[in-house]
Amino acid sequence: MIKINFNNIRSKRVGQKHGLTGSFFRRSIKKYAHICSQTESERRQGKLPFLDLPYQDIRNIEDLAGQRAKKYENFVVLGIGGSALGTIALHQALNQPFYNLSNQLQRKHFPRLFVLDNVDPDETNALLQLINPARTIFNVISKSGRTSETIASLMVVLNLLKKKLGSRYKNNLIITTDAQKGFLRQFVKQEKIVSFETPRGVEGRYSVLSPVGLLPLAFTGVDIKRILAGAVWLDKFFQKVIPEKNPAYLTALINFLFNKKGKNILVLMPYAAGLKEIANWYRQLWAESLGKKYDLSGKKVFTGSTPVNALGVTDQHSQIQLYNEGPNDKLIIFIETGKFRTELAIPRFFSNTPEAGFLAGKTFNQLMQAEKKGTEIALTKNQRPNYTIKLFNISPETIGALLYFFELQTAYAGKLYNVNAFDQPGVEAGKQTTFRLMSK
Repeated sequence: MIKINFNNIRSKRVGQKHGLTGSFFRRSIKKYAHICSQTESERRQGKLPFLDLPYQDIRNIEDLAGQRAKKYENFVVLGIGGSALGTIALHQALNQPFYNLSNQLQRKHFPRLFVLDNVDPDETNALLQLINPARTIFNVISKSGRTSETIASLMVVLNLLKKKLGSRYKNNLIITTDAQKGFLRQFVKQEKIVSFETPRGVEGRYSVLSPVGLLPLAFTGVDIKRILAGAVWLDKFFQKVIPEKNPAYLTALINFLFNKKGKNILVLMPYAAGLKEIANWYRQLWAESLGKKYDLSGKKVFTGSTPVNALGVTDQHSQIQLYNEGPNDKLIIFIETGKFRTELAIPRFFSNTPEAGFLAGKTFNQLMQAEKKGTEIALTKNQRPNYTIKLFNISPETIGALLYFFELQTAYAGKLYNVNAFDQPGVEAGKQTTFRLMSK
């Protein structure tokens, strides 16, 4: 399902200063290999519960979606950060492009999916003006149950629902939050609202393969069992292989080693519009997990590389100039698919003109592939290290596998950097200031 090409990180390709020699890379693999067994040991002790999410029982999600999905026109997620980015990534990858613009028949009568992941007043108001709240399910998601932005959105939505539906407003709410604590769990118990639990011990950015990400996708008709099946397949593969063959470990190590070589920016550049939001999701996963002031011993380290998301071919016409000729401080990671859902032919117009004739009779698929390869070659010639992750296709299985791959890669990277990859004290500092400014 997933192949990785490491050729363009080698010093033979990008030069001694900017690449890794084979001998150094092999020594590094052996030096840090213990983190694989250490991670597996921590998993057995129950310290890494996100790794077991692919094996969860999802019948309650499927049952609710089966009973209620086609009775509503819209499904709106109220969440932020890890409570929203995973859903957006899955939606863009697995539902048809422009899903919300298609008619009910094209959507097979499943609801449109919207995610309000900010407190921008114009955006929130515009969506609520466009949809009929009475024909909408609002899924409120907060791991802590006290996220200010999410609760503010809930309060606005409650006002609309109660005006429209009175006491029947409860049918239009689903709350996903901690099983026991937090304001939202108290609200669920008090009002007897349908709810799901955020998995204990799983930080929001690692929760995409839980009800946080799976419930909204189930309401759009995506077979969520297939998403988890892809993650299970990859997990079983990882458990069988030695560190030298473990791609999550190897890519975590590559990212780490290049950061130590001064490549402080990590660019994730998919060549498929459907994968665009996965780069956005990954940006939070990598930045929030590894950007830390202190290591595990309490020493100040100010560590982590800065993740940047790009999109091929679009950003060949914006960012690539910088990547090719600007500061050589980046490691570029391409994602491509071997097979799109569609093969789109280019008609045979302008065959006798040099500007357009070479395109006649080709396909968009061939053009996308050539664009990626051309960019890769140009970067490599300019001694800009890069590697490619190639998916067999874009399907629930491959997307489930890819998300799981990135989560495990990030956990390994936490051990390489010797930091806690599962907290976010820098985020909490901003939250506390916001509370004071709002007179909490």
